[in-house]
Amino acid sequence: MKVTYRNPGFEHSIASILLFQEDDTAPYWSGVLSHFYPQISDSKIKILKTDQRKDYIRSELENVWNSLSAELDIKADLYSRHFDRYHGQIEDALSDAFGIDTRSVFNDLVGNITLNPICPRFLKEKCFDVFYKNSERGALGTSLHEIIHYVWFYVWNGHFKDSYSEYDTPSLKWILSEMAVESIMSDDRLASINPYYPRENGGCVYSYFQDMVIQNEPILDTLLKMYRENKITDYMERAYDFCLENESAIREHIKKSEQ
Repeated sequence: MKVTYRNPGFEHSIASILLFQEDDTAPYWSGVLSHFYPQISDSKIKILKTDQRKDYIRSELENVWNSLSAELDIKADLYSRHFDRYHGQIEDALSDAFGIDTRSVFNDLVGNITLNPICPRFLKEKCFDVFYKNSERGALGTSLHEIIHYVWFYVWNGHFKDSYSEYDTPSLKWILSEMAVESIMSDDRLASINPYYPRENGGCVYSYFQDMVIQNEPILDTLLKMYRENKITDYMERAYDFCLENESAIREHIKKSEQ
């Protein structure tokens, strides 16, 4: 398992940002941009057409990019060296968690350092975004979250024989994978190098999962118990069945939280 960090250029940042500025994007996601870049107006973005929206964001962030591009090159090296420091530790932890030899998979992952505060991943392309404001510790925390997804769906797909097309939002399989990250991250070999773990440090999963209560218990606590009591594929089956049984409540909580 290997991550190579790189500066993918300005246009990649713009394209990544636009993924979360579509007409139907919930405020939970779209509003993050103006939080980090107050020169950008949420109200203006909403009244612009798609092409105009792209031009507006590009024009507002061009000066930001010009002042930061060299820094992103430096951070690519910084992030890579910090990841390499814990490379073996990460592989050992994830090999134990997923019951496979992770040294033989995902040796070509790419971490794109961008202006986007939200960090999407692209499973088929084997790449994900990392926000440039992260320190090397923060970048590793973000990367661990994404790496877990790659291995999770690799094992999931081998077990369930379904399609990778089912693994993106708003699929319930995507929702479970986002919550399950915390279960996997509970291994001290991962937790100790992730500044976002545990929840008291901000959490390694979205905030609306951290306060989600299903059947009178925080759902993350329920999933952690299942994880500790089962081998990984049994955990996947039982956790997914639990999510299916409670899908309406789960989706309602997410819907309210995202507005």
